[in-house]
Amino acid sequence: MSLNKSEKQTVVTDVAAQAARSQTLALAEYRGLTVAHLDVLRKTAREKGVYLHVLKNTLARRAVAGTPFEVASESMVGPLIYGFSEDAVAAAKVLSDFAKGNDKLIVKGGAYAGKALSADGVKSLASIPSKEVLLAQLLGLMQSPVSRIARVLAAIAEKRAEAAPAVPAAEAAPAAEAPAAEAPAA
Repeated sequence: MSLNKSEKQTVVTDVAAQAARSQTLALAEYRGLTVAHLDVLRKTAREKGVYLHVLKNTLARRAVAGTPFEVASESMVGPLIYGFSEDAVAAAKVLSDFAKGNDKLIVKGGAYAGKALSADGVKSLASIPSKEVLLAQLLGLMQSPVSRIARVLAAIAEKRAEAAPAVPAAEAAPAAEAPAAEAPAA
């Protein structure tokens, strides 16, 4: 279905707006995928916050002109699906993970931080843990020294408690009462 000039301008404007908010662009050839497979891919992309769109390459080139994704223009050849994401690894991860389970989706390239990525570059980017995992790992590293100090202090306190002479409560009570009984009556 052919788009008229105003529809093309709308598509370019929408994609350019998405590109302005995104950190990563991933490109994949979708030739041979069924509609059901594309629906699964789109659903996964929505869940991960990835803007996934099938575009004419000329419209995609116009949309990314003047953005850091312009470096990927040379890779925009053939039937491609474009994935933009605000998260640095989400678009690459969605397309790479789907390509592992479906040999008809072929990762072609992408762009990140103003640099063009090859297919291997996109796959390498996809292998980086997600932001949530990295934050959890960082928190674990930050908690590690504190928890070690707490364990050491607890062990020291326990040793001091064991080293102190244990006085039975029955012997301590009469000793405390004895001086009071010996006091002269007035």
